[in-house]
Amino acid sequence: MLLIPAIDLKDGRCVRLRQGRMEEATVFSDDPVAMARRWVEAGGRRLHLVDLDGAFAGRPVNEAVIRDIVAACPEIPVQIGGGIRTEETAEAYLDTGVRYVIVGTKAVQEPEFVERLCRRFPGHVIVGLDAKDGRVAVDGWAEVSDVSAIELARRFEDAGVSAIVYTDIARDGMMQGVNAEATAELARSISIPVIASGGVRSIADIQRLCAVREAGIEGVIIGRALYEGAIDLAEAQRRADAHCPDRP
Repeated sequence: MLLIPAIDLKDGRCVRLRQGRMEEATVFSDDPVAMARRWVEAGGRRLHLVDLDGAFAGRPVNEAVIRDIVAACPEIPVQIGGGIRTEETAEAYLDTGVRYVIVGTKAVQEPEFVERLCRRFPGHVIVGLDAKDGRVAVDGWAEVSDVSAIELARRFEDAGVSAIVYTDIARDGMMQGVNAEATAELARSISIPVIASGGVRSIADIQRLCAVREAGIEGVIIGRALYEGAIDLAEAQRRADAHCPDRP
């Protein structure tokens, strides 16, 4: 089980939101690059970056900071989401050394865009499904669509998507516990590997995901629990490796 520290960027700073609400941002660092190095030094094997401003603007906003993080952490893969709605944006990120681009809103509005992106950049595209009550949210979680997460995920079965990041937005940033059941249900419904996100609060959540990893769950993104000290990344990864020796 791959544990992936999250770095959410707003106004060039590292923040955490509650249920995706920009007005409820807690600033954890004015130096996102130093925060990224902290997680790498703690044993992080991948970083999850989100351009929150970009998600609402529909275009990159914090790209300078993202470039700096990638340059400072060349030893591990970086995945980035938020505002990736054109092929040119995806290409620009990949050219800087980002390993994976995450497509969210555009995947809901235009699934064909994901297919084109996968053909052009095979092995580098992740779809982000942010859901509430099983329905996909778009535009920085400002709107919940009528599309079910499972229905949309199945749309990408043969597209060449590297993974699905599944976020329960009702739990994100709330530290109420990961929705392992819904994540496992999604993973069992598709052949694409799934990365869990939202609500992780303790080692127990990671153990719950390990218990159902055979459904197709390859990793979990951790945010507020790391920043508030509820989870020690190095210890959590060690225990995840012990429970899930077949880590990716």
